[in-house]
Amino acid sequence: MLARLPQRDAVPTRTAGTENFPVLTRLVAPRLRHRVAAFYRFARAADDVADDPRMEASQKLAALDAMEAGLHDALGADAGQARALLGAFRQDARGAIYRTWADLHAYCAMSAVPVGRFLLALYGEEATLRREADPLCAALQVLNHLQDLREDRIGLGRVYLPHDWIAEAGADPADLGRTALTPGLRVVVDRALDACGGYLDRAETLPRRIRSPGLRGQAATTLWLARRLAARLRSTDPLACRVALSKLDFVRAGLVGLRATLPGGR
Repeated sequence: MLARLPQRDAVPTRTAGTENFPVLTRLVAPRLRHRVAAFYRFARAADDVADDPRMEASQKLAALDAMEAGLHDALGADAGQARALLGAFRQDARGAIYRTWADLHAYCAMSAVPVGRFLLALYGEEATLRREADPLCAALQVLNHLQDLREDRIGLGRVYLPHDWIAEAGADPADLGRTALTPGLRVVVDRALDACGGYLDRAETLPRRIRSPGLRGQAATTLWLARRLAARLRSTDPLACRVALSKLDFVRAGLVGLRATLPGGR
């Protein structure tokens, strides 16, 4: 089961209890936990800079440049994938617009895919597993954005939906600030969920292809949670209320992960 780590291993979160897909869990090998924690702390700190409402875009970009300059000293061999993340945070700082699904996918390739690649490399897994890990990470990013559509629009002025899809549905990005999806926006959200479903289908074989029991369990847990959240977003209006995973969901996902770590779990 997913359990809280001791305080010395804790990693900062934007808001307690809002993490859908925990990176640092009991399934992470103890010998690697400090490296995962360091990587995640860097990602969270950079994300906080990009989202800081008190800073101008130029200040955010300067701060991110400074963080990149110190990457090697802070993370050593893990700096490569952390550097890749900074491309997404720079786009956030500039207020990028995603005109097509391909644009949004390219953003996910910077904002989420490096995390999966970092974990695969950390555990010494084959690079060929990226074929399944990359779409899983992209799906997780989109699902998080679908959860936060209203907050991103109102609080940050961002729209993480393809603008061409919004136009085709006869919708208006400004309507993301409402307290309920318009019919057009519901079409766009469902279309994004369809695309996420395709990503998750491509990732379905990932857990059983991973050699490390701990990482295999982590992947199985994450995949289960992603499908659960996608189903919730399909049946519930994310503008009307916070669509979230329950404690029971995390317990069930943890059991799925534990089963995957057992002999024959592959």
